[in-house]
Amino acid sequence: MDLLIDFPGEARVDAHFGNFTVKTDQPPSGGGESSAPTPFEYFLASLGTCAGFYIVGFCRSRGIATDNIRLIQRHEVDPTTHLVTRVTFEIELPPDFPERYKPAVIRAVEQCKVKKHLEHPPEFLVRTTMPEPVSA
Repeated sequence: MDLLIDFPGEARVDAHFGNFTVKTDQPPSGGGESSAPTPFEYFLASLGTCAGFYIVGFCRSRGIATDNIRLIQRHEVDPTTHLVTRVTFEIELPPDFPERYKPAVIRAVEQCKVKKHLEHPPEFLVRTTMPEPVSA
């Protein structure tokens, strides 16, 4: 899947793929208007929502309601580099959650595809191109 990234103005940067557009912006301190989450906030949200998807799949396959389950994601940041050094997922389970499934729901979160990509990062290539001129 290709994503088309464009620049609608100021500090906004949007990603288009399929029928979707993901809008991003920066806070005023970064030259933006805070009209949308920052790309990094989406990155962090992708970790939690991916982990949550695996919780939903696990619970659905066992007929367990997810109404009273919550996932809290916390991250620690190195004050010098400002990079995330640790991400913690805390799964809040209701009192009636089956005890025998607690280790399994943790294993389900461990399968998160976004998490696995961070554990085994892809190679990144960056290059420039010039579109072919359109002939009249």
